[in-house]
Amino acid sequence: MTWVKERKREYAAGKRQLEQYRDKLLTVDPEEVAEELTIVEGMIADMNYSLEWMRTGRQPNTRRGVDIKDAYKRSILMDMDLMPTPEPEEEITITITQKQAAVRILMKLSPRELECYLLNMSNGLSERAIAKELKLSRTTVQKNIQRAKSKVLQEV
Repeated sequence: MTWVKERKREYAAGKRQLEQYRDKLLTVDPEEVAEELTIVEGMIADMNYSLEWMRTGRQPNTRRGVDIKDAYKRSILMDMDLMPTPEPEEEITITITQKQAAVRILMKLSPRELECYLLNMSNGLSERAIAKELKLSRTTVQKNIQRAKSKVLQEV
């Protein structure tokens, strides 16, 4: 059994226990347990939310998949060490703030521009090699790199 299935099972069991406890509270005078009943119902609602998220893999109650828009684009940029380390000749230190600023700038590029730009600037691939890798024409790659460079320069 995977850890995901274990968590789902644990959450479902916890939710059942909370529901049983809530049912016991309902048999008592409501004024005595009103605050506790509110807390337990909130916990049950949170468990339902979590279980739904685990079952579907998507954030519940979001409209039109807004939770996954550009998810792949952003997940690539979550690694703050995306830029390669320079050669040992000259040690360059980049602060976390500078890295975050660079990531914000890169996130403004379209997915295709970002891909072409990073392959060219970070990996040092030629336009021809990028075109072959991405199965695009060389001129398309060239235009994407030019657009990306101009957007980066505007932001800097």
